[in-house]
Amino acid sequence: MMIAVAALALGCMAPPASSQPAADETTGKIDAGPLDLELNNAVDAEGACRLSYVAVNRTGEPLEKISYDVVVFDKDQRVSRFLVLQFGRLAAGKTKVVQFDLADQPCTGISRILVNDVAECDGPQGSLARDTVPLCLERLEPRSRTDITFDT
Repeated sequence: MMIAVAALALGCMAPPASSQPAADETTGKIDAGPLDLELNNAVDAEGACRLSYVAVNRTGEPLEKISYDVVVFDKDQRVSRFLVLQFGRLAAGKTKVVQFDLADQPCTGISRILVNDVAECDGPQGSLARDTVPLCLERLEPRSRTDITFDT
């Protein structure tokens, strides 16, 4: 009786969740997830607004080099700066944290950061390869944990 209860309990246990994208059973290809990009923190530091981003590559594809053209809007919704945020290499399934300082800019003076376009998107097939651009822009999911809006 005790063995049957233990076997039943083991049979009901769910398999552990995986942080890796799942493979399609019919094709064997890895499911395409998003490229998460979160504006995680914005703090004033040494006369600059220090922006911390958390990037998570859930696409199932390695990115050798990735950069975005972004536009910074002031509190009056006017364009104040154009920047290129460089994230470098982002392996499949990898989480990476990067920081950027906006000199002479208090964080309270920023209302929005817009991802305007892809500046660089190098996958295993090369720079701006046909299959890589959708990974870098179309599957990008920006969000913010700050008072600054971060979107496309």
